[in-house]
Amino acid sequence: MRLMLHFARTYPRHTLSMLFALLLAGVVEGLSLTALLPMLNIAVSGGGKGGIPDSGIGKIATSALLFFGITPTVASLLMVVLVGILLKSALVLLADRKVGYTVAHVATDLRLSLLRALLGTRWEYYLSQPIGRLANSAASEVMRASQAYLHGSLTITYLIQSLVYAAVALFVSWKVSVVAFAAGCLLLILLNRLVKKTKKAGRQETSLLQSLLARLTDSLQSIKPLKAMGREQLAERLLEADAAGLNQALRKQVYSKAVLKSLQEPILMLLIVMGLYATLVLWNYELPTVMVLVFLLARLLGEQGKMQRKHQEMVACESAFWSLEKKIEEALQQKEMNFGHQQVVLQKSLRFDQVSFSYAETPILQQLSLKIPVGSFVAVIGPSGAGKTTLVDLVCGLLRPQLGEILVDDVPMSQIDVKHWRRQIGYVPQDTVLMHDTILANVTLGAADLNDADVEQALRAAGAWDFVAAMPDGMHTIVGERGSKLSGGQRQRIAIARALAHKPALLILDEATSALDPETEREICTTLAGLRGTLTMLAISHQPALVEVADQVYTIKDKTVLVE
Repeated sequence: MRLMLHFARTYPRHTLSMLFALLLAGVVEGLSLTALLPMLNIAVSGGGKGGIPDSGIGKIATSALLFFGITPTVASLLMVVLVGILLKSALVLLADRKVGYTVAHVATDLRLSLLRALLGTRWEYYLSQPIGRLANSAASEVMRASQAYLHGSLTITYLIQSLVYAAVALFVSWKVSVVAFAAGCLLLILLNRLVKKTKKAGRQETSLLQSLLARLTDSLQSIKPLKAMGREQLAERLLEADAAGLNQALRKQVYSKAVLKSLQEPILMLLIVMGLYATLVLWNYELPTVMVLVFLLARLLGEQGKMQRKHQEMVACESAFWSLEKKIEEALQQKEMNFGHQQVVLQKSLRFDQVSFSYAETPILQQLSLKIPVGSFVAVIGPSGAGKTTLVDLVCGLLRPQLGEILVDDVPMSQIDVKHWRRQIGYVPQDTVLMHDTILANVTLGAADLNDADVEQALRAAGAWDFVAAMPDGMHTIVGERGSKLSGGQRQRIAIARALAHKPALLILDEATSALDPETEREICTTLAGLRGTLTMLAISHQPALVEVADQVYTIKDKTVLVE
């Protein structure tokens, strides 16, 4: 029950209120059940004078009723039992509602904890993480983890109820109760092997789901070239093995759960029959006492069986929680540190001063120096792998140089509030990723401070307003999955508008025109040239059209830069 202890520490108020309601419900039910014995004594004339039992719990219960002015008749005793059951049901409902609310709370908290941890990590962490694995964590693992809490809470519920029945039965006959409780525990131990098998299958399910969804995400991202070449069956083969393994793990879970349930019922009946024989034949108990004991012990063993089944459900899901916790912990350990606190607005220049950067033992840039004056259009060119994108990542503060300094208005970036600096940057990547949403949503990205007028202004600046305005729904047009309803040039202009919408001081174009045809590229370069003077632009490219409109061109060669 390590999982439930973890949740109890995380949600102490919810856990304590749930346990209090369950304990109170158990006490109420236990008190009401004590009326069964005097009622049965009266019904079969097995009591003493006036139908009052001579000794034991029946006498105690009857005396208590008389103390409260309740005459011990069949009708009044039935009413006591009924009221107790109704009150117990109300308290259990209260506890179940608290559990239900907490389950939703757990799912929300886990999802937000994961998202916050992921969004706060260093850039290098993302480079090593399959997107599908993280998406699986935010979806299926969160839901399975919250279900583990639900099943664990129900396990505790059935445990408390079984303890109540055991306590009442002890007052009726400690000998029978101890034997029955021991038999129930032995049953749990004997069938625990099935619970362990379910736990192992649950771990396999968690691992295989991670692999399957990671592969599926990668396959769907490249589905167009796969289908264009008639190779989609290759993706199917990659997914088939994980799907088959997942199916096997789920079958093991289903089988173990079915076997556990099917074995519990006949064994329970066998124990009840043995209990009847022992109480009636071996120990010569009176019939009313036997009837009460049979009722209590049947409920006791039944609650123990339910407890084990819910525990089995919990262990099938709990591996998802620990996997999720591990990812959150990994992400937190990779948290991006904001070393500086100075807030700088780009007003003079952005400068690299003898900057060196390496990935592990591989040097990428060495003693690189360049200057980007405010309002200028600077292009950085060079062959693939020369370090152009690394330079951009350094400008954005996603990476930090091992040697040298990057200075914004002569202030070292190590002293700058990086998040404040990034808010001044508009970034247009090589691979334009648009959401399956409206043009408006793709430009604003949900920013509450941007209205339709701001979006129109950004679209006009990006040279996109003419084709957007010509669409039937204008900026409210749905662009399709990854912008598939737009041409490459239109998608790129939407991406530029997105970068311009919050009026950045620095616009970065990272190979932003490399996938466009020459005519579209020239049109976008003309648009960019029209922005000269309104903001600073840094273009990473090897395309001649961008080089022609740039004020200054730097070439990265041999891990450093040359001025064109």
